[in-house]
Amino acid sequence: MEPTEPPLPLFDEEPARPLADGLRPTSLDDVVGQDHLVAADAPLGRMVAQQRLSSAILWGPPGVGKTTIARLLAAGSNLVFESVSATFSGVADLRKVFAAARKRRDVGQGTLLFVDEIHRFNRAQQDSFLPYVEDGTIVLIGATTENPSFELNGALLSRTQVLVLKRLDEAALSTLLDRAEQLTGHPLPLDEDARRALIAMADGDGRYILNMAEQLQALPDTATPLDTVALAHHVQQRAPLYDKTQESHYNLISALHKSLRGSDPDAALYWLARMLDGGEDPLYVARRLVRFAGEDIGMADPHAVQQALAAWDVYERLGSPEGELAIAQAVVYLATAPKSVAVYRGLTAAQRAARRTGSLMPPAHILNAPTRLMKDLGYGKGYQYDPDTPDGFSGADYFPDGMDREAYYEPTRNGYEAQITEQLRLWAAARARRQEG
Repeated sequence: MEPTEPPLPLFDEEPARPLADGLRPTSLDDVVGQDHLVAADAPLGRMVAQQRLSSAILWGPPGVGKTTIARLLAAGSNLVFESVSATFSGVADLRKVFAAARKRRDVGQGTLLFVDEIHRFNRAQQDSFLPYVEDGTIVLIGATTENPSFELNGALLSRTQVLVLKRLDEAALSTLLDRAEQLTGHPLPLDEDARRALIAMADGDGRYILNMAEQLQALPDTATPLDTVALAHHVQQRAPLYDKTQESHYNLISALHKSLRGSDPDAALYWLARMLDGGEDPLYVARRLVRFAGEDIGMADPHAVQQALAAWDVYERLGSPEGELAIAQAVVYLATAPKSVAVYRGLTAAQRAARRTGSLMPPAHILNAPTRLMKDLGYGKGYQYDPDTPDGFSGADYFPDGMDREAYYEPTRNGYEAQITEQLRLWAAARARRQEG
């Protein structure tokens, strides 16, 4: 008998290669769910056909093909593919890529630089791309799950085209499952309801559904396909531990805020660490700290808002991870500062009064009189310049004519507001004496 060649191994005999990698498309035609970008008459399809690729930002949720599309663009345009992640790379890494790209350009070879999670680069790091994009040293393809309008600086946005990728719909996810079955040579052990449930669990994430399919393919053979109950037993619904657009984002910022308000620096640092480890933008935290300083501390410690702004500024200059220490310092400062919402409540009360009283004019004595007519009308008449009074306080009435004096700011005795409370008491007594006199 003549020897025969051994059969080609099925995919599941290569455990080191993930199913998602084995199914990675080899052409734009194989990309699912993004026809509005990759079809022959769509923006990316036209660029590849014309061999005139321009820099772009791919904005979309996880698992919809951003990295795959970037690789295919490089292959279809005969460009060398370079990839960096903003999570692990810094300016030094980028300089090496730029230097290599410049050498290639000198010999007529172009470079596509793919930057995953580009929104994690700070403003200064984003600026480093500009000259190389502008002179054609690189074609920049950035991938982000965050709104570029908020996360990328204007200079970079003006030099790139933002392309929005859609979450994968049911048809696209079903196609991925069909391809997985064809590649492995085994149908998924699911009944129709369970198959639909798996697609729903994926929530538009192609990577997730292929990972789950791989797990299901590894289950022991069974004569009875899994129903939805059995499916739920074997796989869990896609639920990220932290997602800046989901409920966990608001839960954790609420926990940080309330820990600060409760003067617990340890708990506040814990929630800060949870947010940063989950991928939260440190600048978002910095903005919330500035708001907290004004809303929950106010005049009890007037320096609090300066500390929060300083942390914001330091992070803008240093980026991660060094700049995160400044944010942590601000968290500890705010947590240990005296608390007061008197300014917040005072503004709220004043706003209610302003809406109630309409358009009452200021009293004439505090109006400027730059013309003779205005002087004749009594503008500025009787105005007392407080710094020239014996104790620096005239006791004049600054509310509109026809409106009784109202108290909006009622300081506490916490921190610096204890001194303010005493000063306001003295001024109120002096005002009353002058009115009686």
